Amino acid sequence: MAATGGATVTTPTALPLSVQALLKAAFDQCDAANATAITGLTGSARALFTAVTARREMVSVLVVSTDAEVESLTSDTRFFFASLEGLLPSDAERAVLPFPSLEVDPYCGLAPHFEVASARAGVLCALVRREVRIVVASAAALLPRVTSPPAMRKASAVLTLGDESSPTLLGDRLLLAGFVRQDPVDAHGEFCVRGGIVDFFPAGDDHPVRLEFVGDNVESIRRYDEATQRSIGVIDHVAVTPVRERLEAADGANTPEALASVFEYLPTSRVRLLASEPEEIAAQLTTAFERLTAAFEGARARGEAPQGLKGVAAEPEDIARRLRAAVRLSALDLKVPSTDDVVHVPCQPAVEFRGRVTDWLADVRRARASNEPVLFVATTNGTLQRTVELLAEDGVPAAITGGDELPVRPVVTVAVGQLSRGFRLPEAGLQVYAEADVFDAPRRKPERRRSLPQAFLTDFRDLKVSDHVVHVDHGIGVFVGLRQLDVGHDEQEFMELRYAERAKLFVPVEHLDLIQKYTGGGRPTLDRLGGTTWERAKTRVKKAMRHMAEELLKLSAARKTIPGHAFGKDSHWQNEFEDAFEYELTADQRTAVDDIKRDMEAPISMDRLLCGDVGYGKTEVAVRAAFKAVMEGKQVALLAPTTVLAFQHMRTLTDRFAAFPITIDLLSRFRTRQAQKVLLGEVLKGKVDIVVGTHRLLSMDVVFRDLGLLIVDEEQRFGVAHKERLKKLSRRVDVLTLTATPIPRTLNMALVGIRDMSVIETPPKDRLAIQTNVVRFDRAVVAQAIRHELARGGQIYFVHNRIESIHSIANLVTRLVPDAKVAVAHGQMAEDALERCMIGFVDHQFDVLVTTTIVENGLDIPNANTLIINHADHFGLAQLYQLRGRIGRSDRRAYAYFLVPRVNTLSPTASKRLAAIREFSDLGSGFRVAALDLEIRGAGNLLGGEQSGYIEAIGFELYIKLLEETVSRLKGEDVAENERTPVNLKIDLRIDEEYVPDMAQRVTVYRRVAGAHSDADLEQILAELHDRYGPLPTSVLNLAEYSRIRIRADSLGVESIERDHDTVIMKFRSHPAVDSTRVLEVIEARSDITLIPPGLLKIDLRTTSGRVGRQRSASESWWTARATTGKVTSGFDQRSMTRHAAADPHGPTDIFSRLGGLLAELSPAGDLN
Repeated sequence: MAATGGATVTTPTALPLSVQALLKAAFDQCDAANATAITGLTGSARALFTAVTARREMVSVLVVSTDAEVESLTSDTRFFFASLEGLLPSDAERAVLPFPSLEVDPYCGLAPHFEVASARAGVLCALVRREVRIVVASAAALLPRVTSPPAMRKASAVLTLGDESSPTLLGDRLLLAGFVRQDPVDAHGEFCVRGGIVDFFPAGDDHPVRLEFVGDNVESIRRYDEATQRSIGVIDHVAVTPVRERLEAADGANTPEALASVFEYLPTSRVRLLASEPEEIAAQLTTAFERLTAAFEGARARGEAPQGLKGVAAEPEDIARRLRAAVRLSALDLKVPSTDDVVHVPCQPAVEFRGRVTDWLADVRRARASNEPVLFVATTNGTLQRTVELLAEDGVPAAITGGDELPVRPVVTVAVGQLSRGFRLPEAGLQVYAEADVFDAPRRKPERRRSLPQAFLTDFRDLKVSDHVVHVDHGIGVFVGLRQLDVGHDEQEFMELRYAERAKLFVPVEHLDLIQKYTGGGRPTLDRLGGTTWERAKTRVKKAMRHMAEELLKLSAARKTIPGHAFGKDSHWQNEFEDAFEYELTADQRTAVDDIKRDMEAPISMDRLLCGDVGYGKTEVAVRAAFKAVMEGKQVALLAPTTVLAFQHMRTLTDRFAAFPITIDLLSRFRTRQAQKVLLGEVLKGKVDIVVGTHRLLSMDVVFRDLGLLIVDEEQRFGVAHKERLKKLSRRVDVLTLTATPIPRTLNMALVGIRDMSVIETPPKDRLAIQTNVVRFDRAVVAQAIRHELARGGQIYFVHNRIESIHSIANLVTRLVPDAKVAVAHGQMAEDALERCMIGFVDHQFDVLVTTTIVENGLDIPNANTLIINHADHFGLAQLYQLRGRIGRSDRRAYAYFLVPRVNTLSPTASKRLAAIREFSDLGSGFRVAALDLEIRGAGNLLGGEQSGYIEAIGFELYIKLLEETVSRLKGEDVAENERTPVNLKIDLRIDEEYVPDMAQRVTVYRRVAGAHSDADLEQILAELHDRYGPLPTSVLNLAEYSRIRIRADSLGVESIERDHDTVIMKFRSHPAVDSTRVLEVIEARSDITLIPPGLLKIDLRTTSGRVGRQRSASESWWTARATTGKVTSGFDQRSMTRHAAADPHGPTDIFSRLGGLLAELSPAGDLN
């Protein structure tokens, strides 16, 4: 027992309690377990009934009317089922599965969202394998006809170590299961076969799987990181689960006769059906089937040949017949048959206190006085601990769940879980509260989690023929492809580039570290080979870059001379507040939080820039900094560029601080003058902890009692005068600036020491890819998209970028979906009216916002997850990407519909643009394709607009490299020369195409090996290749040996190594890193080396060095050398018979061993690694 302020807190060890016992005891009093109809239960109480009555060795199917109910009831049922069965949350997620509808019209040519399709297929497989206990399905989810259970069983499998199979058979099974070939595999539903290795990414898993075969046996199963493609852990088995419910098969498995109803997956006798509001389910089935029938007729009217309804959906009458045996769950008993098995269970929904904690505590005291047990369900441990403290301060005993005994006396039992809403069972004497009932609006835990990191080998993964590249010495050219050319008596591989005037440049693959993929805005001008334009461009950029870096360094130095407030280390309140955040922080978020706290705890005022795409979690990072400041008695100001954003920030802060006594207020011009005056007085007295506002916060009459932290959202959107005011404030207080413009991490690293900057470039784990559809304008598609979003309680953006006809579009939406509340917003509206409209949409006063592109920036509404863009062919790629970024802000599935006129009227450019935006629907893909010009814009925001032009002139990657060098020089640091030693040994260094078949990835391997600067770098690359492609062939080992020679030559200051027949010339730079005495010692000890002053070494490959094996004489033939060394093998062809010795690096001259040994002898001791 622990006393706190005169109250008692009961710990789990002092008084072990059990939610299991509490719930069972309460429901046993209802005596409803065997009833065929239950009335009275509402909301999450139905989830409790479903979990309590679930029987072992049986499958329970709870049918609800809409997909919105599927989401909430699945979460609620998992909590109750885990509590009753004593399961871990992860086990409950596998035992209780959602079965949503397909959410798309099959006759409009739209594919279902991958998350939906794979979830449905996963449920069907779980039913086949008898691995699921409870399924929560919507009415419409039961309509589609699916692949038969035997065919689904055939497409699934569980593979364990030692199983007999083969890569080909597994690849065929994955194809049958709906997986798509893609190399590398870095997204769910993809697979690839590379020799004896198979990679695939199961739906719902955090990481993909790699199986390695030896012969026809599974030798190894391991998880790997999709970002690096490196293995991260060994597992002993893996399941192949189909990712769609209708599997393609050549044997007619998709004919109407071969397809099955969902009910055919249920066991014949051991199944329990429950129907939540049967009348609503029947109405939803009828409506869904009628719309399907209308879509079928519409497809026929368009001249298409659609599949018949019998092959698409089951008959509603058949589903209704099967549901007649279900237990009926109804809130009212108006239409329940009068039978003896009807049981009425009084149930009251919990009061929604919405942050009025005092009123909730009073309600808890009332329940305690009535000897009524109370269960409070918190979403996180942090909220749990805070709730226990609040109850203790109010004198209410609280117990954290943990044991099997019932409380001896009434207490509040506190548990951690996901519960949408609470309820009260008066007859059972149980009151249940969810966190959302007490602490304002609900926040849902994500049910699907996936990691979407950057792709493996990003440098050249997307390199295609005709793409622009940058050669460090020759400038901007066009990539033509890889070419194999005869050099002497051998074939070597080159990258072919085309320059101005159709000049060609062939770059050896071992020198691809000189090539970079061009990243810039617009289409660059090709340079002339041998011309001066490229060198002039680099000189101009370096000069402007130095001036910009000097200014940034001056600002940084001036800030460090002014002392600021040093905050203390985190308190237990801080830890409790952070634990209350229900989502797991990404690694980037965690790093940013640590950086900001370190700055705040330093005696120098903080000035940090936090960069990250919209929805990547910048606000949570800023909120933690605000809490830290408030806990030390400091005030916080949050400055936003628009009233709408300020309003959104106000709501976010209110939700996050609901459990803590922190005062937050909004300073807006929408408030009356008197209200503003009162608020400013409270701010001056220190009675307001956090003030959110627009530029009004920068007015001279706004005076804080003790301002400690200023948070600025999108600083670049404020005017010059506002920025001057910000500069004055930043000298005295800590400043944290947020920007949604994607700033690449490379730019961050380049600016280290100039401006403190944190980058969040990893999306939250619960974010899902956006399902993007490019379709012809069709009223049926528009109506279906809006109706679907409304059915799950969401909102819709409809972008129409013509003001003169925007109201006509709004009227059309109203006619198509009369129930929808429609608002119109465009840039020619009065400012006050526009902001009120936007705030109304944020506050869910409207369902559909018909708008122009003014929503491109600034709105962050997790509830809006459908976007419709009319005339999408008129938009640019980056603009489409930005607009699509308005949706998909939560763990809900998001849909984007790009409406275009008839396909044959699209221009080639528009077609390519729309194809690209549809292809790259994964989160963060803006860093790779769609947002290339956003990177340039981001650099312009950070470094100054004029820098954008310089980036376009030389390409982003080279710009970053030069910027790093400039900053280092200005800081007085030594800048190592980046010139690499050119090594030309006239050796075939091609990688076997069978080993790395894809040209773009082969180019990337060449470039990575060429770019290795140490043996450790090279070993890491080789380990990745072995892990990903299997044992290294001779061709890769040769390339690696060549790279080792180059690395050692670089370290010794060798200017070049050139081979001419049987002679190798090694030329040193004017100031080599090798000791001259050591060179003379090696020359004296080796007869094959001659010194040619001033700095040349000549190696004679015909002469033995005395330190290697047998060498052939000058007159000895290649055939004789092979014969006398025992290397004669069958199968010689004409090419190998005539092949020059130079082509074989391990042949008679053994050039790798000779050169590598020489460089090792010249290297100082300890420098070989």
